[in-house]
Parts: sequence; C-alpha cells; structure tokens
Amino acid sequence: MSGLIRLATRRTAVVPRLAGVTAQRAAMSVEKKYVDNVDYRYEEKSFEDVMESASKTLFLTEVLRGMGMTLSYYFRKPATIYYPFEKGPLSPRFRGEHALRRYPSGEERCIACKLCEAICPAQAITIETVPREDGSRRTTRYDIDMTKCIFCGFCQEACPVDAIVEGPNFEYSTETHQELLYNKDKLLANGDKWEVEIQKNIEAEHLYR
Repeated sequence: MSGLIRLATRRTAVVPRLAGVTAQRAAMSVEKKYVDNVDYRYEEKSFEDVMESASKTLFLTEVLRGMGMTLSYYFRKPATIYYPFEKGPLSPRFRGEHALRRYPSGEERCIACKLCEAICPAQAITIETVPREDGSRRTTRYDIDMTKCIFCGFCQEACPVDAIVEGPNFEYSTETHQELLYNKDKLLANGDKWEVEIQKNIEAEHLYR
C-alpha cells in the first residue's frame, strides 16, 4: 500500500515538471524563429562617414548648431510679456471679480428680484431686501462669498437689468478669508471703478446674450 502511495506521489510531481519543460521548449522554438530572421551582418562605413562622425565629435558641430538656434531666437519678437507690468488683452466675455453697477444718475441698478441668488449653483450670494415707498424693493444686504463662487456667470446672465456683473479684474488675492467675503459696499465700489470697461464689454457681447 505504501508503495502505491509513493508511486502516485512521484507521478503527480513529474507532471508539472514535464509541463514546464514543454512550455520552455515551445518558447525557445518561437524565440529561435524570430532570431533567425534578424540580419546580424556588420554594416561597413566608408572613409567619408568615419571622417564626418569624427569631425562632429571633435569640432562640436552639433553643439554649435544648437547654440546657433538659441541665438536666433534672441533677435525675434518675444512670445512672453513682462507680467505684472505688462498684461495681455482680455476677452469681453471674461469673468473676473464681481461688481454691482449704478445708473448714470447714481441710482443702484439692482431691483432686488433675487434671481442671481436663486440661480447661483454654489449658493455664494446672500440678499436681504426691504420695500420702498413706491412699492418696489431695494437691497439692504448683498453679499458674495468669493471662496464659494465658481465664476459660471449665471448671476450676470439672470440679471434683467445688468446690475451684477463679473468685471475685468482677476488679481484680487488676499491674506485673509474675511477679505474675500464681499458686501454691498465693496461690490458697488468695484462697479464704480470699472464702469467704463464693463459697459464696453456688455456692448461687445450683446450678440451672444
């Protein structure tokens, strides 16, 4: 009985060994097939080729050619600008820092309809209103959390009187979080500062609105 067990154990141990040998032979035959198709003949170089290669190595012609290319760009018009002292043009549809606008008479454009607050996907706008004597409404609070804003432009598109807009300024980094919580006075000050540019941008993009 013990002899049968030993025989069975030997047979089961030989089977994977034979399988591995067979796979190895198959791989070697495939490798030999591809190796036989490779041409290992040495390509003899002419005297001119040898001298040309030696001259490039000795006289650094490739390095000089690269330096010549670099020097040629020195006399071309630069593709960069000296930011922040120089700035490139902005599209009329650029969406930058927010601003609240006034009419030429000085009256605020905002009619407190709250469409901008309702459409804002980031819920970055908070508005509080009170009624006027004539029955209309005016804003007592208009806050924008600039850390929430995703600059989608929905507030500007929803406004029926072009009161809230995204201005041309993109440089408003601050040192504290509190400085990025804009209130109504801050937004109106931005509108007064950029009114000329904002009006030109609105006139330029009226075909797309």
